[in-house]
Amino acid sequence: MSPVAHVLVVLVALLHLGFLVLEMFLWTRPAGLKVFRNTPEKAAVTRVLAANQGLYNGFLAAGLLYAVATGSREFAVFFLACVVMAGAYGAWSVNKRIFVVQAMPALAALAALAWA
Repeated sequence: MSPVAHVLVVLVALLHLGFLVLEMFLWTRPAGLKVFRNTPEKAAVTRVLAANQGLYNGFLAAGLLYAVATGSREFAVFFLACVVMAGAYGAWSVNKRIFVVQAMPALAALAALAWA
């Protein structure tokens, strides 16, 4: 894994750790409400769903960090592809900006892996 690919994969992992924190611990707090453009009422009703989604983001981050720690290109490609698919689905089903925030960094990391 090239240094650029290494940094980009770690960046994507850190983004997903951030999503984990926002969705599992800050969903009903001002930071979570602001990031996800949510109301306190809707956040209270969807809190458990968000925590579940946050857990999945943690799994993605763990897989990416494992790929970096072991130098496994295959793991990195698999988990980055999962991130791209999740970002594409989120952009289609929720908000187009999800593609930019989630899928674009993963696509950049995939490109760096392809040229490494």
